[in-house]
Amino acid sequence: MAAKENKETKEKKEQRRILILCVDRDGDLSTKAGIKTPLLGRTENLDAAVGLALRDPEEPDANAMFEAVRLHDRLQNEKKSEEIFEIATISGSELGSVGADRKIAAELSELLDSFSADEVILVTDGYSDEAVLPLVESRVPVSSVRRIVVKHSESIEETAALFTRYLRIILENPRYSRIALGLPGLLFLILGILTIFNWVHYYLIAIVLIVGAFMLVKGFGVDRAVKSFYRWIREYSPPSLPVQISNFSIIAGILCVAISIYSGWTNAATNITQVPSDLPGWLSILPGAAGFFVKGSMDLIVVGMCVILFGRTIRLYFERDARVLRNGALIVSVMWFRWILDGTADVLIRPELGYEKLVFSIVVGILIGVASVLVIFIVHRSARGFFAESKAQVEEFGEG
Repeated sequence: MAAKENKETKEKKEQRRILILCVDRDGDLSTKAGIKTPLLGRTENLDAAVGLALRDPEEPDANAMFEAVRLHDRLQNEKKSEEIFEIATISGSELGSVGADRKIAAELSELLDSFSADEVILVTDGYSDEAVLPLVESRVPVSSVRRIVVKHSESIEETAALFTRYLRIILENPRYSRIALGLPGLLFLILGILTIFNWVHYYLIAIVLIVGAFMLVKGFGVDRAVKSFYRWIREYSPPSLPVQISNFSIIAGILCVAISIYSGWTNAATNITQVPSDLPGWLSILPGAAGFFVKGSMDLIVVGMCVILFGRTIRLYFERDARVLRNGALIVSVMWFRWILDGTADVLIRPELGYEKLVFSIVVGILIGVASVLVIFIVHRSARGFFAESKAQVEEFGEG
């Protein structure tokens, strides 16, 4: 009994599951015949191929599906005992590009869930190998590729019919008509306008400008960027009022800080009239220049930081976040920091006046910070029910 089970297990392990896969990358099965993919099994694939051929006898994908069925039947007759063959068809999208590849990848994953293949024999119409083959090989090994190219007669009638077919595709498919008809049509229109005003000698310049602009737009994807921006504008939903106030305060605060840098630079340039030419001279005027820079920029720097913090405080208040108290205390500390900057600037400009003002400002700033912390804890305890805070926020507030 055990030997029999071991033999069955060994045979099961040695089985090779081979999938004959036909890929319709441009989605003709859906658009022309209304057939949903993926298709698994000989009957489903044969019926789909017949349906597609009846709708469009010139369709190369129908011929590829017939070849896949023929190849499946031949391999079934020649197969070894451990080989299991199955046939399937997946399709992409008529839009092509990324959308078609993603649809092919999704259907291939769904197909492999139903039939876990060890290898794939890929059957294509010969035009989409470069796009399809890497998608399949990334999921299952490809042991063979069968390309089906429809043979056409070299007679004049069939050549004319083939030319008419491709001309109809250019006229009716927007993907090709924009380039094949739109751009030449624009050039002819400009030629006519220039002829009316007797400016034909400017036509070569117009061609260079239009073709150059078209290549620039297509090369850098400007049209796609504009389309995405328009879609974003149409679907944009403004944030809540507290968030808008916070964002606006950030922009206003950054502008204040930027202007303060210019103001400090102007103040330093105004008060430092003599520019030395050697390094010792620069080192001698550097503290004074830094002091004048701080003097000219400190007010707007403090205002900008307070504006940013105040806008965030309003947002936290409406959100009932306990960090609003900490932001309020930080605003008070930043406002007093202006006096520390003022004392620092006085020391840099005239060090002989002493450090009393700077030391006094620092000590008072520390006392203000301690007092702010105490006020925060008192207010937080008395207004505990106002704040809608999580356990993590409470712990963070305690650590702060």
